[in-house]
Amino acid sequence: MRTEVNRLEILAKITPLIENTAMRYNLVPIEIEFSKENHRWFLRIFLYSKERDITLDDCENVTRSLEDFLDELIPVKYYLEVSSPGLERKFKSEKEFIIFKGKRISLKLKEPLEGETEKIFKGELVDYDTNEGLTFFRFDDGKELHIPKCNIQSAKLYID
Repeated sequence: MRTEVNRLEILAKITPLIENTAMRYNLVPIEIEFSKENHRWFLRIFLYSKERDITLDDCENVTRSLEDFLDELIPVKYYLEVSSPGLERKFKSEKEFIIFKGKRISLKLKEPLEGETEKIFKGELVDYDTNEGLTFFRFDDGKELHIPKCNIQSAKLYID
């Protein structure tokens, strides 16, 4: 017998549980993904901490705390993966610009800024405003740039 799965409904049910559980360990789930791949369901949770790197123990603690509760809320067999976002994670949501404020990023623009020819910059994410865009400190010349949200093609964490 096949179970009909509403992915968005399940995400709406489990997201508060995941956020509260992560908070107990001083962690933030920056992405929660529930998707079907090759006829299998996967729940992927990417954790972040402003104070420290994510450890295997962090992932294990969150996994153990969630398993039984998730099994009650998800009506199909699924694979749970809990991990850190990775060293050079590509941003997938606006909230990541806020979460990763003060971090080094690589930024790709749709169009060069006025007076510029380049569209890719490496620097520090100084600030982000959901209406205005971001303030960015470019490493190569020490300039602070204001980049409109509509001109951001992609961004990712950057490690030297």
